[in-house]
Amino acid sequence: QVQVGESGGGLVQAGGSLRLSCAAKRHSSVSYALGWFRQAPGKEREFVASISWIDGSTYYADSVKGRFTISKDNPKNTLYLQMNSLKPEDTAVYYCAPTVGVGSTPATNSWGQGTQVTVST
Repeated sequence: QVQVGESGGGLVQAGGSLRLSCAAKRHSSVSYALGWFRQAPGKEREFVASISWIDGSTYYADSVKGRFTISKDNPKNTLYLQMNSLKPEDTAVYYCAPTVGVGSTPATNSWGQGTQVTVST
């Protein structure tokens, strides 16, 4: 079982940057990949990016491709999301979670508290 804790969110102006962190307390043998998801007010949770713990391969949602970068620090069991050129539509609560492979499907029904990202105009 993977337990996660997200941090790094905040308020930023459009065009700015933030880096989110996720401390994965245990690496699950079931899922070899972790990802970022987000949920905006009144909308369903959506996939943002995922990465393999093993070879670092990545996968991004079209809406963030070229602006966001997912990365990992294996010894620290920490996942990162560098977000650049932020837009107001990126405003959401961001969550990390294990994924089914390096894809967009979460491998869990249990979510942490997430970290709030707010992008102002």
